[in-house]
Amino acid sequence: MKRIVAGLATAAVLLTGCGPAPTSRAALTGTPTSRPAASSPSPASLHSLESEYEKVIANVLPSIVQINTKVGLGSGIVYDSAGHIVTNAHVVGTATKMEVTVATGGAPLQARLVRAFKAGDLAVIKVDHPGGLRPAKFGDSSKVRVGQIVLAMGNPLGLSGSVTDGIVSAIGRTVSEPQEEGSPGATIAGAIQTSAAINPGNSGGALVDLAGQVIGIPTLGATDPDLGGGAAPGIGFAIPSNTATDIAAQIVKQGRVTNSHRAALGLRGSTVIGADGLPSGVGVVRVEPGGAAEKAGIRPGDLITSINGKKTTTMAALAETIAALKPGDQAKVGVLHSDGQTETVAVTLGQLQSE
Repeated sequence: MKRIVAGLATAAVLLTGCGPAPTSRAALTGTPTSRPAASSPSPASLHSLESEYEKVIANVLPSIVQINTKVGLGSGIVYDSAGHIVTNAHVVGTATKMEVTVATGGAPLQARLVRAFKAGDLAVIKVDHPGGLRPAKFGDSSKVRVGQIVLAMGNPLGLSGSVTDGIVSAIGRTVSEPQEEGSPGATIAGAIQTSAAINPGNSGGALVDLAGQVIGIPTLGATDPDLGGGAAPGIGFAIPSNTATDIAAQIVKQGRVTNSHRAALGLRGSTVIGADGLPSGVGVVRVEPGGAAEKAGIRPGDLITSINGKKTTTMAALAETIAALKPGDQAKVGVLHSDGQTETVAVTLGQLQSE
């Protein structure tokens, strides 16, 4: 699709260095201080880095495709020689058929949806005549390091075959997408945060290391409430490659996701706004028969206010808290029942199911 946004909680940033600098002893006495000479990268080292970039781009870009549906566009990565392509579920949306164009050019190819796993914002599509498609090399995202140089490849704003660079800013983030038309509102656990620019159309593309391996799928660009919901520069998130390849392999081999490795409460809910106009908890709309919530005595009409002592005033907060747990874990869930009684119930978490 043409947009990728994620709401982040507003954070207070403390700025330093704006006032007068502290006076040092050397400044008071006039004694010069010793400073190491600043070193600049040599032309040879810069040329070497440029060569590495060029090599990676030449090797990986032919494995990146642009996906066009009737309502928008996004990116994808060639998964195998049979024509399977992994992308974001929100790129596909409700489409079952789409056109695929390799980032390096060529005639559009017809593709069809194999399966979408909306809860993880992943999908697999397939080109039935994949001649010329080059599968990407996927790396081990568990080995990703903060500070590692990465390249983001995709089709931002429809500009086919675009590349941006940055570093891995953080790992292990849990982020939620906004739930709106065309976006499944997925919660992504273990996301890779990067400073590489991620813009609308990059979704489903590749976050690549300098070994030419795909280590993530760019999915979200953060928004800044102080900018009226505009993009927050330098803050993007990618689904780890290990998660993407695990889900893709299940879809390719079995036609659906049989093991999400994700915990679930087994209910449908929505954020409830209190009398003060602020979110007060998650209202239970429906519980899955035989699911974790039903077994623990949670019923439609109840309000979930906390999990393991952590307040869950919104559906996103609840989903992010559950995403950090595992199937089989026991969670203490704070509940306000429809009759006004409050209690904390022990829930043995189930497994997030594929739709």
